[in-house]
Amino acid sequence: MTRRTPTVAHWGNYTVVSDNGRVLALEPARGDSAPSPIGRGMASAQNDAVRITQPMVREGWLTDGPGPANGRRGRDRFVPVSHDHALDLVGAEIERVRTTFGNAAIYASSYGWSSAGRFHHAQSQIHRFMRMAGGYTDSVNSYSVGAMEVILPHVIGGSGMSIWRRCPTYEEIASDGELVVSFGGMARRNTQIEQGGVADHSVPGLQEQCRRAGVRFVNVSPVRSDSADDLDADWLPIRPGTDVALMLGLAYEIVVSGRHDRDFLARCCVGFEEFAAYLLGRSDGIPKDAAWASGITEIPADRIRSLAERIATSRTVVNVSWSIQRMDHGEQTHWMGVVLSAISGSLGRQGGGFAAGLGITQVGVRRGSHKKAALPQGENPVKSFIPVARIADMLLTPGESFDYNGQSLRYPDIKLVYWAGGNPFHHHQDLHRLVQAWQRPDTIVAHEPWWNAHARFADIVFPVATTLEREDFAGGGFDVTISAMHRAVAPPPGVRTDYEIFSGLAARLGFEDRFTEGRDAHAWVRELYERTRAGLAKTVELPPFDEFWERGKVTLPPPADHTAGSFALLRQNPEKYPLDTPSGKIEITSATITGFGYDDCRGHPTWLEPREWLGAPADERLPLHLVSNQPSRRLHSQYDNGSHSREGKVAGREPVLINPVDAGERGIASGDVVRLWNARGACLAGAVVTEEVRPGVIVLATGAWFDPEEPGVPGSLERHGNPNVLTADVGTSRLAQGSTSGTTLVEVERVDPTTAPEPRPFVPPETVSPGSVHPRPAG
Repeated sequence: MTRRTPTVAHWGNYTVVSDNGRVLALEPARGDSAPSPIGRGMASAQNDAVRITQPMVREGWLTDGPGPANGRRGRDRFVPVSHDHALDLVGAEIERVRTTFGNAAIYASSYGWSSAGRFHHAQSQIHRFMRMAGGYTDSVNSYSVGAMEVILPHVIGGSGMSIWRRCPTYEEIASDGELVVSFGGMARRNTQIEQGGVADHSVPGLQEQCRRAGVRFVNVSPVRSDSADDLDADWLPIRPGTDVALMLGLAYEIVVSGRHDRDFLARCCVGFEEFAAYLLGRSDGIPKDAAWASGITEIPADRIRSLAERIATSRTVVNVSWSIQRMDHGEQTHWMGVVLSAISGSLGRQGGGFAAGLGITQVGVRRGSHKKAALPQGENPVKSFIPVARIADMLLTPGESFDYNGQSLRYPDIKLVYWAGGNPFHHHQDLHRLVQAWQRPDTIVAHEPWWNAHARFADIVFPVATTLEREDFAGGGFDVTISAMHRAVAPPPGVRTDYEIFSGLAARLGFEDRFTEGRDAHAWVRELYERTRAGLAKTVELPPFDEFWERGKVTLPPPADHTAGSFALLRQNPEKYPLDTPSGKIEITSATITGFGYDDCRGHPTWLEPREWLGAPADERLPLHLVSNQPSRRLHSQYDNGSHSREGKVAGREPVLINPVDAGERGIASGDVVRLWNARGACLAGAVVTEEVRPGVIVLATGAWFDPEEPGVPGSLERHGNPNVLTADVGTSRLAQGSTSGTTLVEVERVDPTTAPEPRPFVPPETVSPGSVHPRPAG
């Protein structure tokens, strides 16, 4: 019998159509004005060939026991075992490691987006479990905005994420704004997704509303399609990695013309005079004028001067995308974006100011949503941590010191990696280096529904239920809708939820009652909803759980505006409404950062030449700059095995965009198989020749499942088009240690399709019968 069941994914609300326990389709929920097509691919992936339906143990680990894998992780066969056996093995290994080496030897930060639901959120589950087990080495910050998260608290106060509650909204821009200058663009594909789901994809309509109101847009990006066609944006095809130089050139032209906001800079900022000495060339002899910026950015000087005049004479939003802080010295982009906005005269005025990621997720729709309860995680007794993008460094160089945000720290010696709800072989850079690092721990445990690289490079794999196989409720961080997530189908026999797995491990380690509090999953969903209801009772009335569960969703009135750190209030009265910075003002020059003494992140925004860029001498560089952006057909690597993502492949591989000039020089045509390479590695992709990218730039989206020709062997040819075999695993600076995937040079060449190895990311690894191995007994 056909059933229709409501659920939520990161990319929207859907109705799941199923028949006799089989998912047939996902239909966008009613009321979504611009639904994402990503959900369409979920049905085909539900029970495809790479679905894992039984716990699996790597053969070498089962026979030899815990220890460094010496290249066998990723290459070994797997042995199916019972759930009880797998739980016994993992429980005994956690006990061995924490008893012998201490809990700091367990890395369980488990970075990833996981589920949109409030309860079945894998990070919450694993953090609750591991903290009750005595703790673990954690991580801080994110791959998406690691540099921004660290620099902005020094400059404007608040948390690294608080800027999203202080950005101008689209409605304010439509009402009072005149110009949006977006460094890194504002690609529509990035508005499909939100951590807690999206009930209504309203961003396209809101952007069009701004355009109809007369707001003009400027797309500063090497990719034309980083701005939607209907916005009719002016395109400045900048040389990648040079946005700070352009911002400095714009600031220079505004200041020397006398149009800068002297009053705001004097009352609401500190350190402008020291910065101005650098900007005007008094401190180093180099005026950062339009001509100087043009030589670095390849934007004509007259266009820079013209844009500077428009910024100074218009109510302007300076929007800085997340992508351009994922580069060498990425801290400088958002710092300089704030400074340019302060200079412009629009910061703190309705419809103008500074935005970080307008056009990404639902930033700009509103300034947040009502607070919703989450699974309690408790405190982590272990205090050791790493910046999230420094995983390989930690595994390869235990005991080595590193700098981070004014601290000198040391990497712990990790023996056990436990990962649930993410895919490190998607997010991390220089995957061949990660392959090498991944061989070092004694044991790696993974929770996965499918045989992606995360599972293939683990020792013990627990198969877990998908979003469509669990009950939950969801609500996005910018969303006013709370939605029920009904279970559409049962998981395959032998598949359990993260919660059931951790409950089983907690029983073996002696704290099951504390972990579960006597509740099954449905009881927890009810409990978290009721806690949300109680927490909002003074401002919003939510229906009781049973009524909500029957209705399927409830839409709340918008929350009260967030005023902490308001630039408008700062402009109004900086003494009464100070920012959470040492001075209470915007720190154009930061005494704190100056005191750190970092040569790669100085005391005020600075142009620092990237380690790889097209401005280097030709004999010192490869000829093409790689942009590895967010894909349009999936979120990160999620559902790359789904039909929607696979339909976008070219010759069975991830498409790479290349300008006709560069393609012609190399004899490349659309549909060809091409090889991208540099000293770090090589991958194959399918060529798409297009004028949407400027010459000298190629675009290969992230998220293609890592598919090395020789798994476990660093440097092996990647067959499917994963750009992170090419990116460098180097921190943005000693301040933030963020990821620098955007600082990557490559070469590309056509490959004979008859000799190119076929991609095999969606073919399961080899398994072996339990009877043919001699497993090590649990404990």
